[in-house]
Amino acid sequence: MLTKRIIPCLDIKDGRVVKGVKFLGLKDAGDPVEAASAYDKQGADELVFLDITASFEKRKTLIELVEKIARNIFMPFIVGGGVSGIDDIRNILNAGAEKVSLNTQAVRFPELIFDASKKFGSQCIVLAIDAKKCYPVNQLASEWEVYINGGRTPTGIDALEWVKKGARLGAGEILLTSMDFDGTKDGYDLELTKAVSGAVNIPVIASGGAGKLEDFYNCFAKTGADAALAASLFHYGEYSVKQVKEYLRERGIPVRL
Repeated sequence: MLTKRIIPCLDIKDGRVVKGVKFLGLKDAGDPVEAASAYDKQGADELVFLDITASFEKRKTLIELVEKIARNIFMPFIVGGGVSGIDDIRNILNAGAEKVSLNTQAVRFPELIFDASKKFGSQCIVLAIDAKKCYPVNQLASEWEVYINGGRTPTGIDALEWVKKGARLGAGEILLTSMDFDGTKDGYDLELTKAVSGAVNIPVIASGGAGKLEDFYNCFAKTGADAALAASLFHYGEYSVKQVKEYLRERGIPVRL
């Protein structure tokens, strides 16, 4: 049985780690290089680095910061934010990242997923989806709508249909963030995560809402997710990655310790 992954997330703004609630009210949460190094020592399986204002500000990812983090950790890490084309993906991979996350630009130009997966391999391409529950007036097939530009812009695109399309185009993994649960510490959006995990045959990283140890267990036991991402719970020292993994192993969830 494949082990489940625990993934801390660094949301980056102006070169600092930040965290908010439902993508709003961002607060400083420390230095990204120090945080990355700490999570590496705690035994995190991977790290996610998201330059959360790059697309909205129409600028590139902070490559120098990616390079600094790569020099200080041994675990794989995913980088996203401000990725507009093949050259950006190449630069991020050359800077030391193992995977690149596509979100806003992939929605605007879906062929980027296909081109990138062909050039660098599907294992390097992660489709990040920020999804929010919508009302029936949106005329979507499912209950969730895709947002872009760091959660600022609704697209009218059905989240489940977009997940399926992304997988067909060659994405090797899905990074799924529930905007409704993000930063709330009320637990993962089990309904959304289960729906997405059941819609595709590629790994799904659940994101948004981790607040207690039980939330990680519920995520794995009830949704089919392959990994669980958390931010504020780790940033503010409420739990370590090791504590989460020990808790999960005691309850029969396979993890790497």
